[in-house]
Amino acid sequence: MIKAQDKMIARRADTKARADFATWKMMTKLNGTSSLPAEALAFLSSYGNLLEKMPEAEASEATIVLIYNDYYAEMGGTGTPPDIKSVPKDPIVELDNVTAFRRPEAQQPQTRNSGAKAKPRLPVALIFTLLIVIYVGIRYYFLR
Repeated sequence: MIKAQDKMIARRADTKARADFATWKMMTKLNGTSSLPAEALAFLSSYGNLLEKMPEAEASEATIVLIYNDYYAEMGGTGTPPDIKSVPKDPIVELDNVTAFRRPEAQQPQTRNSGAKAKPRLPVALIFTLLIVIYVGIRYYFLR
């Protein structure tokens, strides 16, 4: 009987194994194997051995299972790791989910009083200039 906690650990271990393996393969392609930990190098060497015996997809899946088993034990899973249903091998293709791009219609600017004529507003620079003139005038008049 598999506990719910072990299922959660199994899912996390499987997700981490798949992500790590993809990262390690990409690092190998980019000649970055020197920065990988020893554990990753061991798994990649076993992957290389499996590649000689079987196709790439099967070798990848077998290596992921090895990594998954190791991670499951590290994360505290008890017993043998449960089988996790992986992504379906045949991708699901939906052909009718594409919508045509249409430019949105231009929106009319809304005014506060839609029925009455809107008053023009003073620009901010004009208001700021008037405040400075008033301040200088008061300083000049009272501090003379």
